[in-house]
Amino acid sequence: MAGWTMAAAAQRGQAPLPLDPQRERGASVTPAYEGWYRNPDGSFTMLIGYYNRNSKETLDIPVGPNNRFAPGNPDQGQPTHFETGRQWGVFTVNAPKDFGSKALTWTIISNGETQSIPFTLNTGYTISPLKDLAMGNAPPVLAFSQGGRKFSGPPTAIAAVLTGRVKAPVTLNVWAEDPKGMGQESGAGRGRSGLPSAATVSLHKFRGPGSVTFEKDRLPVANQGDMVSTTATFSAPGSYVVRVQANDESGEGGAGFQCCWTNAHLGITIE
Repeated sequence: MAGWTMAAAAQRGQAPLPLDPQRERGASVTPAYEGWYRNPDGSFTMLIGYYNRNSKETLDIPVGPNNRFAPGNPDQGQPTHFETGRQWGVFTVNAPKDFGSKALTWTIISNGETQSIPFTLNTGYTISPLKDLAMGNAPPVLAFSQGGRKFSGPPTAIAAVLTGRVKAPVTLNVWAEDPKGMGQESGAGRGRSGLPSAATVSLHKFRGPGSVTFEKDRLPVANQGDMVSTTATFSAPGSYVVRVQANDESGEGGAGFQCCWTNAHLGITIE
């Protein structure tokens, strides 16, 4: 079955997100299940995002009673910093090959509201996030050193490890390309402006004890394989995760389908 068709089926199978009018502050955060796919070793990967229904209030919710998975380990690598609006496919959870009909539930309590979503291997949620056969599209490709390891599609591991000091800018270099853009055999696509663009890279705080300020949090990549660079400044010491997202011309959330965008996580220790 084509990736586009599978993604569409997953989209239809998802439980609808709350449709209450968006408020500036005081609303809740809802987990969002993007779907699951099978790995070569027989295990499964669940792709997960969230919807912060506030238009101006970001929330920091540490792993614990108000941000937990169950059953089992409450920490499944979920975010503890929640940006406003809909955030797509920001992390993954691996399920063993014998997961069967079990369910794993993510619960978020924020602004006095509890939101819980169960994740299962229901066939209606099957996706193909690494290849859209119908349109010939694939996710952008990221690297964090010149000629280094390349990452594409959902985040499955820490892509790079960096260190820095409190209130001292940490340089973040990203090499990006989109060799298989939407509806084309190869090469750069065209962004919404109509100008050639290989991809758009955005940066996001994912976890960490303090605030993170990016010199630039959105970077257009003009040509295939170009490096884009910005800095991140951290307000407090500790361990952080920064999410680096790359989108092609299909835009945020892949125009509603689970292919094709890339998220990668950077582990940064601040002294």
